[in-house]
Amino acid sequence: MPTKTNDFRGMSDEQLSLTLKETEKQLFTLRFQSATDRLETPSQIRAARKDIARIKTIQRDRELTKLKALPADQLATRVASLGEKDKAGGPGKRLVRRQLRRVESLHAKATAKKGTK
Repeated sequence: MPTKTNDFRGMSDEQLSLTLKETEKQLFTLRFQSATDRLETPSQIRAARKDIARIKTIQRDRELTKLKALPADQLATRVASLGEKDKAGGPGKRLVRRQLRRVESLHAKATAKKGTK
């Protein structure tokens, strides 16, 4: 019996993003129905939230896989651009700092591997 996670993993990136949007819309309508006392099965809200979490986890896993596959020079340019965004500040700076830390650690690992070879 296939699970939802395996079904989601079989989807392309575009299909995943569309499924995520649909599930978020469904969660919104479920919450609205819950507020107006028209929701028949409250477990649907929990199931929709879990589906959203599954989809986002798969998307993040794919993103990290793509980042790990990048060569060290491309990671260096990404570190530089994120560093500039961090210095500029503005909205979303916490997200930029998190991304910068992650990419810097990947870059350090990539340069360490390159140095050992």
